[in-house]
Amino acid sequence: MAAPAAHRSLIILLVAWMVVENGGAVTATTSFLSSKLIHRFSEEMKARRGQRNGSAAGSSWPERRRSVEYYQALLSADFRRQSMKLGARYQLLFPSQGSKAMSFGNDFGWLHYTWIDIGTPNVSFLVALDSGSDLLWVPCDCVQCAPLSASYYSTLDRDLNEYNPSRSSTSKHLSCSHRLCELGPNCKSPKQPCPYTVDYYTENTSSSGMLVEDTLHLASGGGNASNPFVQAPVVIGCGMKQSGGYLDGVAPDGLIGLGFGEISVPSILAKAGLVRNSFSMCFTEDDSGRIFFGDLGPATQQSTSFLPLDGTYKTYIAGVEACCIGNSCIKQTSFRALIDSGTSFTFLPDEAYEKIAKEFDRHVNATRSSYEGSPWKYCYKSSSQELPKVPSVILMFPLNNSFVVDNPVFMVYANQEVVGFCLAIQPADGDIGIIGQNFMTGYRMVFDRENLKLAWSPSNCQDLSDGKIMPLNSPPHGTPSNPLPTNEQQSTPGGHAVAPAVAGRAPSKPSAASSQLIRASFSLLRLVPQLLLLLNIIPSLT
Repeated sequence: MAAPAAHRSLIILLVAWMVVENGGAVTATTSFLSSKLIHRFSEEMKARRGQRNGSAAGSSWPERRRSVEYYQALLSADFRRQSMKLGARYQLLFPSQGSKAMSFGNDFGWLHYTWIDIGTPNVSFLVALDSGSDLLWVPCDCVQCAPLSASYYSTLDRDLNEYNPSRSSTSKHLSCSHRLCELGPNCKSPKQPCPYTVDYYTENTSSSGMLVEDTLHLASGGGNASNPFVQAPVVIGCGMKQSGGYLDGVAPDGLIGLGFGEISVPSILAKAGLVRNSFSMCFTEDDSGRIFFGDLGPATQQSTSFLPLDGTYKTYIAGVEACCIGNSCIKQTSFRALIDSGTSFTFLPDEAYEKIAKEFDRHVNATRSSYEGSPWKYCYKSSSQELPKVPSVILMFPLNNSFVVDNPVFMVYANQEVVGFCLAIQPADGDIGIIGQNFMTGYRMVFDRENLKLAWSPSNCQDLSDGKIMPLNSPPHGTPSNPLPTNEQQSTPGGHAVAPAVAGRAPSKPSAASSQLIRASFSLLRLVPQLLLLLNIIPSLT
């Protein structure tokens, strides 16, 4: 029978100890090493431990082998070893108001959001989930912010909040000399508060203000009943001034960047030893979802490696080797793509897009409907309230890992009735695409930063797919289902239309490759006026 792992470790330690005791020499007979095995709870080991400590082993030493105390001591050692192996205090962490994420449709730019609590006393914020940027920022001491009144948003039943660092006993400003102060060299004094400015992919969309450190309130999903809540110090952008889409309803109450940067919440939690360096998001068809920090995913998941950009891992980019429509795989459709939960739809490099869209059109048994000014090139009529059968889109990653998108379309509504559907993919300039939130639906997406891998497994977001129940602790309001905006939604009292969002951060010093990524993301800008035009011509599909 093989020795337990703890026994093997003891053997290695004893051999190393004997080498030291013998001045680095180990006696050998011919070609064999000879060593004496000593059990950790033997009398000889007890005597050696007493000599080393200058006293007896103490009351913690089990007096009888195979006694209850003996097995308890062995088990305790195993637990300590497992704790060191895991390297984290908690298995999973999620926002203290619950792991639930939700979408509010056109009111909030089609992104997914979750409620978080910040500061002491804690204040709640509804922040967008964005894997394409790093900073967590919230509206704060506002000079120019989006409306925060619930009456401005047709889907909210409570006002959004504004953060005030002076009202939190746990807040403190980051100085310009802090290592996470990106604009530090521009400061007049190293002691002054650190300013920040983050520009995002959508044109003229930004957030700026001051960096502060304060408490993010989290809950533990690791079964630690003695301390189910965690107060984690994180860096927060006190967003005094927002521009562009952030004034129109995209992330009006802030955004949580989940990127690779040191300043992101996943990075800070992992560096503090609170979780493994990984997180997961899961989105469902009914506009709900989950987020967990420290989730490495199930053993059965598929995965692919992240790719560096200019030699460093700046953001979550993966390489697609080929694309398939149903059972038909298309040649020369490889590309790199940013995995971005902050982008509503999916963008593919132009050449791959044309081949995939044409193959999709060939498989669809529905009447094509094209019209001038529409941002969606491949749309179809539908006389039924249910979506006709459409082919799946399959992204093939290295080692035959397949990412299957069973529902690559969105429904078009008029007067609360389905009148058609469109392929929810747009062309992108350059050779880097974006796998947006719509393609992540139905999957538990794991951003394994520890092993530099993206992993995925089918999930209904109600469980972890590996036998563990997902804690909900849902916020106190429901999750509405939101189709794309229609004329009726436009006329809803207090309602307003917001274009689908691209929330990823734009690199400050773009290289050739990152410039293409920016141009690919900017292609969504064309949708803003066109999508509004689409609202007025939807009836032409009927």
